[in-house]
Amino acid sequence: MKLILMFAQALIVARSLEAKTVITASDSSEESRPSLETYMQERKHLIEKEQECFLGSKIILNEQETIVNKCLMKLKKRELDLGYKNSFNFIPARHFFEMLDNINDSALFKFIRKLPKGGVLHAHDTALGGTDLIVNATYRENLWQKGSFEDLEGPKFFFSRVSPGEGWQRVSDVRVGMTDVVYDAKIVDLFGLYDADPINTYKSIDKVWQKFQKMFFALEPLVTFEPVWRQYYYDSLLQFYDDNVHYLEFRGVLPNVYNMDGKIFNPEEVVEMYIEETERFKESHPAFLGAKLIYAPIRFCNDTVADTYLETAVNLHLKFPNFVVGFDLVGQEDTGRPLIDFVPKLLDLPASIQFFFHAGETNWYGMNADQNLVDAILLGTKRIGHGYALVKHPHLLKEIKRRQICVEVNPISNQVLKLVQDQRNHPAAVFFSDDYPVVVSSDDPSFWRASPLSHDFFIAFLGIASSRQDLRMLKQLAQNSIEYSAMVEAERKLALKSWQHYWDKAMHALAEEIVQSRSEHGCEL
Repeated sequence: MKLILMFAQALIVARSLEAKTVITASDSSEESRPSLETYMQERKHLIEKEQECFLGSKIILNEQETIVNKCLMKLKKRELDLGYKNSFNFIPARHFFEMLDNINDSALFKFIRKLPKGGVLHAHDTALGGTDLIVNATYRENLWQKGSFEDLEGPKFFFSRVSPGEGWQRVSDVRVGMTDVVYDAKIVDLFGLYDADPINTYKSIDKVWQKFQKMFFALEPLVTFEPVWRQYYYDSLLQFYDDNVHYLEFRGVLPNVYNMDGKIFNPEEVVEMYIEETERFKESHPAFLGAKLIYAPIRFCNDTVADTYLETAVNLHLKFPNFVVGFDLVGQEDTGRPLIDFVPKLLDLPASIQFFFHAGETNWYGMNADQNLVDAILLGTKRIGHGYALVKHPHLLKEIKRRQICVEVNPISNQVLKLVQDQRNHPAAVFFSDDYPVVVSSDDPSFWRASPLSHDFFIAFLGIASSRQDLRMLKQLAQNSIEYSAMVEAERKLALKSWQHYWDKAMHALAEEIVQSRSEHGCEL
């Protein structure tokens, strides 16, 4: 009997093992791995599908553009290879201030400067032009200063025929004691964030924002003297034009512009100055498409002041509907009043007033600053300034794509103001990888010694975009800057036609140059 039981148990175990063997064999058959050939085909297919989503992927390059693109990508690959061999020296991975000289010497940067870039849709009135324009203003007669450059807040400036009061000195006299070279250097330092050691100088977002916002207030009395105001704006347009930017939409607080007789110009008169100088510039530069203003007062205000802002917005919209194209609120979002505070008042504005809100310029998540994105979208904003926090909000990402709300990306600004350290980590990579409505702009280029747009294009193209993204992306960015502008449809059509003309002209010149001199720009085709 005992032997029978042992035999039965052995039989059960054998059958169990047999069953397991069968199951295992069946499973391994279902999970069999593909052949190498199949694997490589599927891999190629996935990569192609990803690249079909790229910003600019729908563009088909013509013969000349293809020649230019080959050269452009060789220059890009050279920078990438150098960075891959020594990541510490990869330009977009380091602070812009530390690598500025390297960028200016880069063949890729010089190449990008030659490309017609369309327009800049995000920039601020008193940070448009380079600090050389501010230095020039300090050579004007009747400029006074109070205090020294060693003071914590720096000196105050004012234009007047006579001394504004006790403690004021003529700048011309101060220059004699310091020499022009030293004085000019002090002005450049005073009205810029540039520092040779930015990481240690600006240890937090709040620290850099404190100096950033102080510069605007310190600069105001110097640039708001009417002759300087006009000249600064005109010369800023020239700098944009020289950087192959043919259109500008800028935020303006419309400060108190004054003249030597003590007159304070009202917002309507200040807008008229902008229009007059824009038209004067267009007369001498017919390729320039024009400029428009987004009225953008400071978000640090009480309800009474906010009411005056909105009243001004309505009045300007009625009087200058084709120049004052919208409304925004500016200032650090982390510490300023959020959009939700203003929603009841904003909902009462005429529907014809467009919104172009700063929103999500923050590293915080679930706070007022990134919740501004929700209100900006619900208020019907046409574009979003920065939108840095958008990638943390998957549903909002779907909404901006569905509603075709353009994101104004400002790469260098985001790094200087300490949102991102290594541009390879910039969230705009998501926008570039999946054909979001997006433009690249420069925000406040003069404060960090950047060109009006080429430096930001360079960083976006080399550091944020895929290594595989090419001329088509840059072309799409330029087209987007017109497509998502505040131009009316007739203006937009003419602008696209004009931009296309200059783009084709640039492609012809570059292709010819490359073919005739095979080593030009470091390209050997």
